[in-house]
Amino acid sequence: MSTTIHICNENEASPNKEKQNKHFALFNVWYLISKHHEQDAKRVIHSIKVGTALVLVSLLYLLDPLFEQVGENAMWAIMTVVVVYDFYAGATLSKGLLRGIGTILGGGLGCFTAILADKFGKTGNTIVVGNSVFIFGAVATYYRMIPSIKKRYDYGVMIFILTFNLVAVSGLRADKILELARERLTNIGMGFSVCIITSLLIFPMWASDELHRSTSSNFTKLASCIEECMEAYFNVSEKEGRKSINTSSCKAVLHSKSSDESLANFSRWEPWHGNFGFCYPWEKYLQIGEKLRELASIILSLQACIESPLQPSRTLQEPIKETCKNVGLSLGVTLRELGESIMKMRRGNEKVLVLPELQSTKLELTILSSSELQAFETVEALAVANFMFLLMEIVDKVKVLAKEVEELGEVADFQYK
Repeated sequence: MSTTIHICNENEASPNKEKQNKHFALFNVWYLISKHHEQDAKRVIHSIKVGTALVLVSLLYLLDPLFEQVGENAMWAIMTVVVVYDFYAGATLSKGLLRGIGTILGGGLGCFTAILADKFGKTGNTIVVGNSVFIFGAVATYYRMIPSIKKRYDYGVMIFILTFNLVAVSGLRADKILELARERLTNIGMGFSVCIITSLLIFPMWASDELHRSTSSNFTKLASCIEECMEAYFNVSEKEGRKSINTSSCKAVLHSKSSDESLANFSRWEPWHGNFGFCYPWEKYLQIGEKLRELASIILSLQACIESPLQPSRTLQEPIKETCKNVGLSLGVTLRELGESIMKMRRGNEKVLVLPELQSTKLELTILSSSELQAFETVEALAVANFMFLLMEIVDKVKVLAKEVEELGEVADFQYK
């Protein structure tokens, strides 16, 4: 199924062109200012939450009745808050749960090893503990290097290794080991509880919301870059020369892989909130992000082509000017529609595949490159052919993105407009 977008001609677009450019510029400036203030506000809120959590957990030391109950092991609760508390609620929850699981498994195996080693006397104790530490440490470290485990469970495996070694090598008697493990696990649970309460109940920062917003905004960033490329290529001033293209937003999309993967990983741990339920298809967001990065790389190649010192004359650009500018306008509208569809979680316009018009446009560009351009110098014809080839590659990537967004709407059950 496909829906088409009307590609307006140059006569339709030219009266509103200057007005649209001003609106785009004002929107970008306002977006950057609001984004900056929003990030500052979130940092302040996160700092206050961490400070509150530290004060609450420090009461185990400051208040005598609580200190008499937990003793010096209260430091494990404070340490838990320091190492577990993260900016996003999903990150805090995942690190806390992994720390608890790693502590339980490591402490349990460490106690078993210490009890078993205690039956072999002093010499046997050393041999059993040494071999156990080597085997469990080596095996756990090997599993840490497996990409799928390292990406999601690395912190838990590290805590397992640390806890197992601390308990197994402690050399205490079995009854004291069990008591020590129980007390430390209890204090770790206290610290984790404080983290969860302050992280989830006081202005929670959801990684899922951030991934959702960033994926949607990346469509708008790439749309603006494409429009700037078209503007710079065909509107050349004799006095000022070719306009420079700001590709910082395009490069930000290109370098977003690690951030997207981290946000998706944290999102999987988050509880049901807002429109994001359990088993939400975050993998689909990663696939869309990968396609966006592929599109960003092509746009950067188009920018390099436009800023190359070997540029065709205006006479050579004239046959393709109207068609290419209309394609750029259509691509910008399409990308913004796709980004809005994700942001509002609405289906309908995400089926825009631009097939009839853009396929005919590609055919027209191909005919131009094989007929009219042959009458000009070889280097100039090659420069124009390279520009049109990259533009056609962008069209193909936008079609793929439209299909990915459509599939996301199906699996995530977006509502119809």
